[in-house]
Amino acid sequence: MKRTERIAVITGILMSRPNDLIPLSFFASKFSTAKSTISEDLVTIKESIHLAGKGTLDTLPGSSGGVKFLPGIGEHEAMEFLNRLADKLSSPDRMLPGGFLYITDVLFDPSIVRPLGLIFARLFRERKVDAVVTVETKGIPLALMAADALGVPTVVIRHGNKVTEGSSVSINYVSGSSKRIQAMTLAKKALAPGLRVLVIDDYIKAGGTAKGIMSLMEEFEAEVVGLGILMEEAISASVRLVDNYCALLSLVQINQAEEKTVIQANHLWKN
Repeated sequence: MKRTERIAVITGILMSRPNDLIPLSFFASKFSTAKSTISEDLVTIKESIHLAGKGTLDTLPGSSGGVKFLPGIGEHEAMEFLNRLADKLSSPDRMLPGGFLYITDVLFDPSIVRPLGLIFARLFRERKVDAVVTVETKGIPLALMAADALGVPTVVIRHGNKVTEGSSVSINYVSGSSKRIQAMTLAKKALAPGLRVLVIDDYIKAGGTAKGIMSLMEEFEAEVVGLGILMEEAISASVRLVDNYCALLSLVQINQAEEKTVIQANHLWKN
């Protein structure tokens, strides 16, 4: 097999097994070649993946080490994608009675939530996340794609008890926008104590739900290392119940009378 062919096959294997540590001996045996040769191939592959903005390769030395493909997305590609998404969501036909915005179709479209998951993974990977946590229902696809890119499990908080999930922990929280008391529940078996968790949600206004999730995480002795939001509503910071979150988009204006919605992509990286 030619080197170019071997590099193509190795690249395909790595990208089909994201976040999976693969020993160099696996490739050496598969291609009947020395580990040093495989190491040289991996240098070329790493450079190519980096130039393409598709992630990076993480190499762990030692007998128990290997190579791991960490999927990602380039900054330029990410911002272009978010700008296109902002334009799509700004369409007047997405306005609903009562000043709401229809985004359900977007949140359940794999071609959209997959890049969003990669963006969240790029933003929070260095925080050593053990699990991604969200609350049912619309945040689930976002959380699942972010967890897939990070190589960690997804944990879904429910609004009610489920007999099939066994004993659970419940808390009451006050919705920041409606000021109503609501409940959220998480099965005790869903999250081991002491994990580092990333909270992902689709929308934030005042932040009552996000604050409730953080309170529930305290019951599991979990450390919330990040809060990722698809869209924030532009309101006064003094009204917001949480801070230190990262929103990909901002709902700047929604005006039913003028049939006008303005959504902008936030600048996620410093120039």
